[in-house]
Amino acid sequence: MKRIVAHNKKIEIIEDELPKISGKPSYVLVKTLYSVISPGTELTILSNSENKQVHLGYSAMGEVVECGSEITDVKKGDLVACYGAPYVHHDEYLLVPKTLYAKVPDSVDPKEAALGGLGAIAIHALRIAKLQFGETVVIVGLGVLGQLIAKIANAAAYNVIAYDLHESRVEMLNGENIKSFSTVEEMEEAIRVETKSRGADAVLLCTGGKRSRLTHECLKWIRTKGKAVIVGDIEPDFPRSLMFGKEAELLISRAGGPGRYDSVYEREAIDYPYEYVRWTEGRNVEEYIRLIKEKRIDVRAFISEVVDLEDAPKEFEKLLDKESTTLTQLIHYR
Repeated sequence: MKRIVAHNKKIEIIEDELPKISGKPSYVLVKTLYSVISPGTELTILSNSENKQVHLGYSAMGEVVECGSEITDVKKGDLVACYGAPYVHHDEYLLVPKTLYAKVPDSVDPKEAALGGLGAIAIHALRIAKLQFGETVVIVGLGVLGQLIAKIANAAAYNVIAYDLHESRVEMLNGENIKSFSTVEEMEEAIRVETKSRGADAVLLCTGGKRSRLTHECLKWIRTKGKAVIVGDIEPDFPRSLMFGKEAELLISRAGGPGRYDSVYEREAIDYPYEYVRWTEGRNVEEYIRLIKEKRIDVRAFISEVVDLEDAPKEFEKLLDKESTTLTQLIHYR
């Protein structure tokens, strides 16, 4: 099978052996239909691939071609959304544990389902914020993850204020019941008006950059005992005086939810008890699929650019050279 890897800061398509399901009763073998390029994560990996070969990708969907003996929720021919490296990459075939996929209904566009991994990450970030109905949340950074978080927060009836310095990204939220701005001044005024000068309940930082003034500024935007949630790749450099003054809560959202990086949950495919860990990463993927199925969120703007597997290296080069401003792209496997 073909798979996409980063090697010496270049993208290559290599041939590899087809994964074997024998000896893995809790896995499914999936023929990939679409996988999603996550520019922030994957360009970082690409830049750090000197003198080594690294697999890319973590969100995809495809058709089940074989099931392990313990699989009961899907069968051959069903479509599933899959999430999480090292089980999900930009590969023609994926061997995925039952804890990391969700069945895709016939009514859901396969391209939308391919965003399931990103959807799980967005949902988990909002769960970390522990918001309640009617509270105000500020989303800073409107890449694909910030866009998804804003849409899902809006679907949950939070009072959503969004900011990005790129006007084109702000405009993508036009038509949604979201107050979105491209200047800090406009955003700050919206926070003042919407909260009667009390401050937002939470700010979710979805931007990149190791150090950012936003880690200082965002504490001015939250209420006393408010929350700052790091979602993007930002160094948590927060001034103590502001944190102390508001008794602010600093949180970090890690990937798609409980289970991530746990070999028992992922590799051994042993789920956490439902009554004790309600929202695992796998159940967050399922929830994303439900939101799409019920048309609670609209992600069609994120699936407008699709490239075939053979053309993917050129698209990565454009992203790396900043010739492309796209939020994400889908890779199509024939």
